[in-house]
Amino acid sequence: MTKINCNVTNCSHNKSSVCYSNIVNIKGGQAKEACHTACGNFLDMKDYSNLTNNTNACGPCDSLVCSVQSCVYNKNQACTAESINVDGHNVVVYTEANCSTFKHA
Repeated sequence: MTKINCNVTNCSHNKSSVCYSNIVNIKGGQAKEACHTACGNFLDMKDYSNLTNNTNACGPCDSLVCSVQSCVYNKNQACTAESINVDGHNVVVYTEANCSTFKHA
């Protein structure tokens, strides 16, 4: 399973730089650069509080869906990278939280 490292410190699913969402959906279609990808599960902590204890699993996120068709790691909407990094500073909306592991095919 792909580990999801998250540097978006104001995301409700972030706990010690690890994602605790039930599922993560990386979006981006035919992106050419990482800045054109997005974490569809970003929720701002100021609006949604801390959600790291609301997962169905007993730990970090264990399900990743990737709709970035142009990424070398995407195989039938499953990510083949060993781990991914989600980055963004002062993120307000999900499109500002990007998959920095993205590599154009």
